[in-house]
Amino acid sequence: MKLSALLGIIAVIIASSPRASAHCDGLDGPVVSAARRALETANPNLVLIWVQKPDEAEIKRVFDHTVAVRRLSAEARELADRYFFETLVRIHRAGEGAAFTGLKPAGRDLGPAIPVADKALRDGNVDEVLKLLTAALERGVHEHFERASMTKGFDKNDVMAGRQFVKRYVEYIHCVEALYQQATSPVHGHYHEEEQAAHEHEE
Repeated sequence: MKLSALLGIIAVIIASSPRASAHCDGLDGPVVSAARRALETANPNLVLIWVQKPDEAEIKRVFDHTVAVRRLSAEARELADRYFFETLVRIHRAGEGAAFTGLKPAGRDLGPAIPVADKALRDGNVDEVLKLLTAALERGVHEHFERASMTKGFDKNDVMAGRQFVKRYVEYIHCVEALYQQATSPVHGHYHEEEQAAHEHEE
């Protein structure tokens, strides 16, 4: 299977996965990890990449307040850091059109896809991601195909059995169509790419 097809299928997996939507909400997720590094190095630029340009001023303001308050005491530092993490994640999520339901604890079960994808990016090798997605894709399509196949020989006078076949048929066809459409559609950029394009246009 071509890499472009698998990358398209990722969109399907992300859209249907509750774990994926919570990845950036975690205390051990990439957004909070960036926030910790920003506070340790007093460099707000490390977190500005996670928000849209109109939100930069608010993040910088909260960052400066956090840096000032965390010097007061250990307790103040803990409270200030937590507030900064929550603000940053909330604004990041809003920029993606997603709701913020609070920070999630570290060490959650994220399923196999997210850890493998993160590790691949760290290692600079996408092979394990492709293996995982290929296996998941083949398994899913086979399941829908088998369900449709098992019900297609229904008695023509058995309306209930016919409706069961139609249900399985529609699920199978929609699965194949959705995967194909995602695999062959242009990849939509993140809001940072849109900002970059606008910036280059202005220049």
